[in-house]
Amino acid sequence: MATRCPCLSGLIYDECCGPLHRGERAASTAEQLMRSRYSAYAVRDAGYVRRTWHPSGRPPTLDLDDGTRWYRLDVLGSTGGGPQDTHGTVEFRAFYRSVDGAGVLHEVSRFVRERGAWVYLDALG
Repeated sequence: MATRCPCLSGLIYDECCGPLHRGERAASTAEQLMRSRYSAYAVRDAGYVRRTWHPSGRPPTLDLDDGTRWYRLDVLGSTGGGPQDTHGTVEFRAFYRSVDGAGVLHEVSRFVRERGAWVYLDALG
């Protein structure tokens, strides 16, 4: 896909989140995983969202709403989550439009590295 990546990194999808979604490589940081999960919501890849969710909170199924369009991601900050870390947080705002109107999801996500791979743990607060 030669379109810009939904995570707004400035790269095209096939150079950014696409390889993560296809399992060709893993996220090297918590922020990269968070961006790829956002992009998975935007392209409706529920399988990737579930695969990158820690087993302790992973839902048994995940249906993404066809009527919701994710269109903008603002990363506000992060702590830890680097290539040598085992824990990290990423604060972000994700903007969407749906049949019910527009909205913003503001979250501080927690991530952990399990068996060498970053996974989403939960949201603070």
